Order: sequence, then structure tokens, then C-alpha cells
Amino acid sequence: MAKGGAVWGIDIGQCALKALRCRMHEKEKRLVVESFDFIEYPKILTQPEAEPAELVREALETFLSRNELVGDTVAISVPGQSGLARFIKLPPVESKKIPDIVKYEARQQIPFSLDDVVWDYQQLTGGSEEDGFALEPEVGLFAMKRDQVARALAPLEAAGIEVDLIQLTPLAVYNYVVFDRLEDLRSRPYDPTKPPPSTVVISLGTDTTDLVVTNGYRVWQRNIPIGGNHFTRALSKELKLTFVKAEHLKRNATQADDPKAVFQAMRPVFSDLLAEIQRSLGYFQSLDKAAHIGEVIALGNAMKLPGLQRYLAQNLEMNVKPIEEFNRLSAGSAGGNTQFKDNVLSFGPTYGLCIQALGESELKTNLLPEEIVRRRMVRAKKPWAVAGVAALLVGLSFNYFTHVSAWRSADKERPDFAQAITQASSTKSNADSLDKTRSDILEAAKKITDIQDHLTSNVEGRLQWLELTKALDAALPKYKGKREETAENVMSRTELHITSLDERYCADLAAEYWTAAEPMYMASWNKGGAAAVDPTTGQPVAGAAPADAAAAAATAAAPMGGTGDAAAAGGGAPAGYVIQLTGYHYHNADQQNQSEKFIRDSFLKVLDEGSVKLPDGYDPKTKQLTGELLDVPFKDLGITRAWVRASKPIVDEWIDPDALLAAESGTNVRTLTPQEMQAPIASPENGGVPEQPKSRAFKVRRCDFVVQFCWQPTTRTKRRQMVEERKAADAAKAAEAAASGAAAPVEAAGGVQPAAPADAGAATPPNGAAPVATPPAAGATAPPGQAPPATEPVVPAPGAAAAGTPEAGGATAPVPAAAPAATAPPAATPPVSAPAPGTGAAKPAPAAATPAGGAGATPAAAAGGTAAPAGQ
Repeated sequence: MAKGGAVWGIDIGQCALKALRCRMHEKEKRLVVESFDFIEYPKILTQPEAEPAELVREALETFLSRNELVGDTVAISVPGQSGLARFIKLPPVESKKIPDIVKYEARQQIPFSLDDVVWDYQQLTGGSEEDGFALEPEVGLFAMKRDQVARALAPLEAAGIEVDLIQLTPLAVYNYVVFDRLEDLRSRPYDPTKPPPSTVVISLGTDTTDLVVTNGYRVWQRNIPIGGNHFTRALSKELKLTFVKAEHLKRNATQADDPKAVFQAMRPVFSDLLAEIQRSLGYFQSLDKAAHIGEVIALGNAMKLPGLQRYLAQNLEMNVKPIEEFNRLSAGSAGGNTQFKDNVLSFGPTYGLCIQALGESELKTNLLPEEIVRRRMVRAKKPWAVAGVAALLVGLSFNYFTHVSAWRSADKERPDFAQAITQASSTKSNADSLDKTRSDILEAAKKITDIQDHLTSNVEGRLQWLELTKALDAALPKYKGKREETAENVMSRTELHITSLDERYCADLAAEYWTAAEPMYMASWNKGGAAAVDPTTGQPVAGAAPADAAAAAATAAAPMGGTGDAAAAGGGAPAGYVIQLTGYHYHNADQQNQSEKFIRDSFLKVLDEGSVKLPDGYDPKTKQLTGELLDVPFKDLGITRAWVRASKPIVDEWIDPDALLAAESGTNVRTLTPQEMQAPIASPENGGVPEQPKSRAFKVRRCDFVVQFCWQPTTRTKRRQMVEERKAADAAKAAEAAASGAAAPVEAAGGVQPAAPADAGAATPPNGAAPVATPPAAGATAPPGQAPPATEPVVPAPGAAAAGTPEAGGATAPVPAAAPAATAPPAATPPVSAPAPGTGAAKPAPAAATPAGGAGATPAAAAGGTAAPAGQ
């Protein structure tokens, strides 16, 4: 946009200097001419005896004497043959990559080093863009050699005129045509297959002719080396005249003594110009098959040559119309000026320059060197920089004298200052002494508090494993129906058979376990609504509970830590145990509720949402435990993130009740093979052997699994604190709701305590240790005819201390990676868990571990609980 609102378009031609001063109309989209100038040189610049530099300098002096340029934007044009114009069609490409591709094309298209030229480009309108990709974009690339730019700027810089914009003359003509004549066409959608009609502009100059073809969206231009001087030279040669007389005769051909001889002498030039125009238009139409010519307009004073317009129209078979006025240019007072009217054909390029300088042009490229623009910016900012430095110096000087004055006013040798300094030193010594006494008192109090916490932890900590066993027993599903020795009854029982319980202590659960386990945990709960898969058929299980996925996502989102000993002691890492339960179940008759889904619905969701009754009753008045049974949420016990670590595909298993009874009574009874169990029994009536007792064996579907969860043990005191904190939070919410006029929920006195939110304070752990595998339970064998299942090797977690080392928290059992317990044989005794390394004894199952065959078992907690691991 113009600096002061007005712009000058200056065209320094070979015959005259043309200039227009315009500004935008206040209400309409049109330009208003405020001033113009047309200065014809005494001689044409290409005449042999002419001095171009001197003639241009004199013309610029005359121009400056008539016009004022201060504060206005100045745009100049340079001949089309001085620059290079290329129009490149790019393949479909990302819009943001077009500058890089154009720079590559510039190196290929410009036959000079890019350091030696001034170049610019612009993407033409009319293309389309989808999802950030430009579809068949066309780019205009324009360049000039730096020495030619310098020659064009030299006379204006010598005259003291600062140029803001340099444009090629054909492109200035294109900007004029689009703004003045094709603006209505451009309002329609562009269709490459049916483009709007193209307008041909023949701008006849002194030495060259610029041919511009455009439909408003695309432009093609060619410079023809034939101009008005060629007609003058032809007359001079044929009629033996001087150049000056031939020029005068050309301009007044109709008044010559023999007009026919004049036109006969110029006929070869007419023919050459026509041939060049026809050849150029033919080449253009070969490039753009869909284009068709709409109209031909003529520019340039040379078009006033008698007979030229009619000759071109007859041979081109198109109407050639010279410009008489500009549609969107209000000439104002200049419109009545005879000089403006007589030379209106030559003001086309200057009109286009004014359009671009005012920001209304289609092409906005500028060939002004960047270093000139930068130098002007620096020069314009120099006064501000000098003023800023001066202001800074004034501020620093004022600050210096202020500090010197303050320094001189404070002399520590003065009596009143010396007395104040002595008193301040004494006060500081007393304060330091009191602060040391305070620190000693705080340290002694901390030691007493640590002893108290240690004693309380020892008293309450001995119950933690018993509470865990009680919680697991409460969470495991119970079957209360009638037990029968049939496949239907066994597979309908809602019970899980736990064969072993293993644990591993982690000083940092997040780093040592959860980093590696979290992706598998999320996949186990099908987070995101993914359907569970039937391990026997490989098909999605209908009704895979989205609620399970939501619960798993909520549990996974909960931070880890805050209940473990390390966190309670002020440590940053959440310490705790990884508990692993290995077992199997026969509840696989219903395809809608079998395998892992049954485990999640009947056990894991209870661990996540349920509670267990514990003697946590406490009287705040007497500060004594009352032993009252309260419902304690499993999360308050520190149980979180329960998931099916691994489950094997469902397999068929034969159960022989007779073999189990024989094994319990000590009788040696042969176990029949599956084939013998299904074979008919021979009888004496059939001539066979004496009838044997018919086998009661039946086939069930068995699923082996491994369940893991995190356990950060909490004491009763800690659980009471958690309940109080929740009550305080609920009270705060109720008070806030009451203050806002809403009904606040009030917690009922007594009753079941709400489930605790997930532990707060820990972020998702970094990649840490992966869980390791545990061999199958001791004593487990494969059923008849079936090979024992393979077990995964025990691999220590990367980055975590090995089991049994002090860094791992003492002797611990490894956490399995994926291997479920081996299939229990039909005639085997109830399995016992493998001993934890370093403990020397197997740990009994924590809950009702029902033997294969359906016989009930007493929960481990009722039998006296389970022994705490080493170190508890």
C-alpha cells in the first residue's frame, strides 16, 4: 500500500517519459488521477546521435520541477526484453512446499546464478486446493540481472527519486487489463476445461511490441522486436530521408505529397508485424487448447499510424480496438487536458503500475533488490535508534547521580550509624542463638515422632497380610448351589480355583513394574471399547463389557503411590508389592461369560469396586479401637490395578470322580483313558467278559489364568486418615454447593464407606522393569493324554534389582510374565503354591481353592491365614 495514500507510476520509454499520480476512490473500487505528466524527448533514445542518459536526466529534472513526490510511493516499469518471465505448471504438491519447488525451478529456468539476478515469483489464481495440497498450480517466475536493475535505477537515484517498486512492462499491462476490463469475469468460478475468453493486448512501443494474452486467471506474454522506429527506418531507407524527416512523415502520412508511396514503403514492416503476431497467437493456442480469443485491444502511440489498426483487423480476422479511455480510472481534471487525451494510449503501463502500488493488482511481484529495501529500512530507523540511545544515556546518567547521592548520605562512620550497626549485630546474634535452639527442639521432636510411627507401624503392620488374605477371600466368587458330579454342574459353578499366590516387593512400583505392565493392562481390559476375543474360536465375544474398559481406563488413569510405606515416610517413589494369583476355572460353558471375561466380572471388578468387613472400628473420644466391623474398600487396603496377566486357551479336561475318591482313600484304582471312558461295557449276555463298573468320568472345559495386582499396604491409622480426608472433601463440596444455591449431597452417618479414589501423587512411570515368569505350581501334572504346558523362562525385570538382593527388598518371588499355572490332573491332590525364594516354605492359597472335581475347600483365611513373606 502507498506510503501517504498516493502513488506515482513512471514509465521511462524510448520516446517519452509518462507518469500518473493516482489514489483510490473513497467509495468505489476505482482509481482517481490527481496528476499526470508526458515529457517527450527532443530525440528518440535509439537515434544514432542521441545521448540517452542526458535526455533521461533532463526529462526527470523537468518532471521534478512540475511535480512533488515527497511521501508518495514510486513505481517504475522496465522493458519486457530486459527481464525474464516464465510460467510453470507444477504437479499436485503440498502448498507449504511450493517455495522450495519454485527455488529449484528458478535454478533450472534462469540461465544465470541466482546471486547475479533479482527474482520473484507468484502463484497464479484459478487453481484449487484440497487438504493442504495445491492441484496443478501455475506459478509465474520473473527475474532481471542485477546490472540491468542498477542501470534502470541509476537516473532516478541521481535525480533523488526513491523507487519502491519495479515491474516488467508486460506485467504492468496485465495488471491494468485484469483490474480495468476483466474484474467481472474473475468473479465467476474458474473451470480449466472451459476458461473465460482471452483478451489479446498489442502494446506497440518505440522499438518493441509487447503481446499479452490473458483470461484474468492465466497470463502469457511475448516480446516482439518490432516497433514504431521500424516504420521510420523503412521510410528513411526507401525514400532516402533523414531519420527526423522520416519520423515527421510517418506521423503525418495522410498529409504527404504521395501517401501511397509512404504506405508502400512501410508495407514490409506491416507484414512482418502481422506475421509475428499471428505466429505468437498460434503458439499460444497450441499451448492452451481450451483457450479462445475474445477481443483484441491496442496500446501505444504507434497504433495511431494511419491504416495500421485496419490492416491488423482485416488480416487477424478480429476487431482491433484502440483504447480511448480507461473504465476504472477517473481522469478528473486531467480528462479535459489535450495532452492526456492525445497520449492516452501510452498510459496503459503507468496505470498498471499505480494499480499495483495501491495493492489492487493481480500480480504483486517486485524486482527491487532486497538490499536496497533493507538499507532504506535501516536509514528510516536511524533517527529512532539515535533518540533511543540518547534517552538511555540520559536515564543512566540520572541513575548514576541518584546512587552517588544516596551513597554519600550513608556514612557508617557517623556516630548514629555506628550505634545502629552495633545494635543490629547484637540482635542478629540473639536471633541466631534462638534459631539454633528451635532447630534442636524440632530435631528432638522428629526423633520422638519417628519412634512413635515405627512402633505403630510394627503393631498394625503385622495384620496387613492377614487383611490381604481376608480381602482376597471376600473378593473371590462363591458357589452356593448344589454340587453334583456332572459336567454341567461343574461348569456352571461360579468359582475360581487358586493354586498359588506369589509376591514381589518393589521399592518403586512405577519404575520396576508398572512401566512395562501398563500397555498389557490396558489391552487386558480392552480400553477404548475393543471387543474381547474368544480364545477357543478367535471370534469377538458378544457383550464384552464396555463398562470393564471404562473401569480399567479409570484405574489406569489413577496415579500410583501415596499409600505405600515409602510414600508415607516422605519418599517420592511408591513402594509396594506385586501380587500374583495363579489358578484355573471351569466356568466356560457360556460363551458370553467365560475365560477372561468371567474372571474380570466375578473377581477383578469386585477388587476394583468392592469392600471387605474388617475390625477397623475406632472411638475418637477414647482414641481406642472398638473392634466394630466396618466395610473397608479394597482400594483403601492399597489394592489397585487388578488384571488378567495371562490366560491360556480353553482346553478340554476329563474328571473321574472315582479316581479322585480312590486317591483320597489310598486305594489303587486304575485310571481309565478317555477312549476307555467312552467305550461300551461288555456283559455276559453278549458273550463278553464280566461287566465292569461304568466310568463316571466326564469332560469339562478348563481355563488357566494368572492374575496380578498392585498392593501398597495401609495401616488402620492410615485408612482412618483417608476416610477423614474424604469426609472433609465431601463437606467442602457440600458447603460450596450450598453457597451457590444448589442442593448439596450429604453423607449418611455410618454405613458403608465409599470406595477410595485411586492413589494420588504419581505419574505414569517411565519404561522400567518387565514382570518375570514363574514356573507352574509344584505338583501339577498334565491330564491323561495331554502334554504338560510349557512354561516361560524366569527373566529378571530390566532395570530392577534381582529377587533376593537387598536392593529388591529382601527375598521375594519373581513376578510371572505370562505363564498360567499348569493344568491340574484329575487325580491329583489340591495344588499348593510354589514357595517364595528365600522363605523356605510354600504359601497356601489365600481364598477358597476348590479341588478339581468339585469338592469344596475351606478358605485359607478361615484356616488361620497365610504366613507373611520374609521381612514382615
